[in-house]
Amino acid sequence: MQTSEPIEEHELAHIKNDEKVQKALNEHGNNPKKVGESVKKQAPLLGLSALIFAVCATLFYLLKFKILPVPRLYLPLAQKIVLAAMFICLVLLANRLLKKVFGRKISDKTTLFNFERIANLFAGLLVMAIVLSVLFANWYTAMVSFGIVSLILGFALQNPITSFFGWIYILIRRPYEVGDRIRIGDVYGDVINVSYFDTTLWEVRGDYLSSDHPSGRIIRFVNSKVFDEYVYNYSWPLFPFIWNELNFYIAFESDFKFTSETIKRVAQQEIGEAMIRRVKRFKKILDDTPVDEFDVNEYPSVTLRADGNTWVQVVVRYLVEPKKSSRVKRQLFDVIMEELKKHPDKVLFPKTNMR
Repeated sequence: MQTSEPIEEHELAHIKNDEKVQKALNEHGNNPKKVGESVKKQAPLLGLSALIFAVCATLFYLLKFKILPVPRLYLPLAQKIVLAAMFICLVLLANRLLKKVFGRKISDKTTLFNFERIANLFAGLLVMAIVLSVLFANWYTAMVSFGIVSLILGFALQNPITSFFGWIYILIRRPYEVGDRIRIGDVYGDVINVSYFDTTLWEVRGDYLSSDHPSGRIIRFVNSKVFDEYVYNYSWPLFPFIWNELNFYIAFESDFKFTSETIKRVAQQEIGEAMIRRVKRFKKILDDTPVDEFDVNEYPSVTLRADGNTWVQVVVRYLVEPKKSSRVKRQLFDVIMEELKKHPDKVLFPKTNMR
């Protein structure tokens, strides 16, 4: 074990230093610690932007009073370029300053993530407008040229533009956020990134798993999917729980009443108290909605169903957090089976080849 640890640390360091791994970590690293580190990194960038702005201001002053030896023919263009550089530095300075200030005040990592994306978008638009003002003599020509270019690009980039509006829809309507567990179409997993054009999921289940466990793969889909597909969000803030079922089989010769009562008792001891709190919360939420009466069990329920002529299916229904469904199901199954096996005279399990 001692000889394998240095090798493991070396391989881990090698993986972390890989360029693709670094890119993925920077793209999807939205934990509070890394958000704080990114805010700290803004400080030297702020100083650099301020320094460049001061240099450009000095150059503009020297050009305006013709102190620098620049030919008169190129003097207006040089002044315009320096002035544009000054405004670009000012935009970048304001962008980084806003990130630094709001990065300290916004505690929610999802809100901070969306704020940084919006700030970067507006900064990019302002930089584009400044560059256009340098390339064109007047704004009328710039707007006409920009309109023609936009019309051409609109036809050529129809899908990316639709995805961009999908991103705006996601920000406004919030069908999902970073950290939510969702299903959209055939895709199911946890949202780890929402960019301007696509969304990235950490896949759960997938083609090789039947339980709610990460598959190890990531899935990207364009944001325009929100306009065409149903979005199932399992992380609704007001009630971030789902009903889950545990299924197994017993023989027809079993004592059904004893089996049901035993399972209810064990399930209530395991998750009953937490489930009562969740159901009460759910009922209070329903009181503020148009839904008048809704029958919700406050305790885990047990249902017996005849499954052909061979055995009886036992269904245990309970409330659980989506991201803990597999773990809770496994724990509940182990506890229930351990208790039922203590009474082989009352609880019999199928022993045929059809099991």
